[in-house]
Amino acid sequence: MPTHREEDEAEIRQQIGNVAEGIRAKDLDGLRRLYATDVVSFDVEPPLQHVGIDAKLKNWVNAFAFFQDLDYEVRDLTLTVGDTVAFGHFFGRLSGTLKNGTATSGMWVRGTVCFRKTDGGWLIAHDQVSVPLDISSGKGVTDLEP
Repeated sequence: MPTHREEDEAEIRQQIGNVAEGIRAKDLDGLRRLYATDVVSFDVEPPLQHVGIDAKLKNWVNAFAFFQDLDYEVRDLTLTVGDTVAFGHFFGRLSGTLKNGTATSGMWVRGTVCFRKTDGGWLIAHDQVSVPLDISSGKGVTDLEP
């Protein structure tokens, strides 16, 4: 029989799967249900932080505008789960067909996600997406693979 902690981890893994499915479906309403209303996101797009669910979803609106269809892949998800908070890290890749018909394999990014248990369910309270930085050029390195 699974422990309470194992059940929480399974639920959080499902939430990450729901994020990927929401992205693939371009489902903003579905994505909205996965984040805390006061989420703070350090995404790859400026500015340095996006505060609140509307700011977070605006990033997805912007991304969806470029794609005719898209996919989101998560690899190597590792979680640490407490009673009311949890965090994890993973590699993620957004890919698909752009509106102009060009297929793109996207780029791998590093993701960190923090959950808060709210009303018995796990919501994303913070996320961060980044690419490594080449210090000598000051540019992000976007051609690495896990």
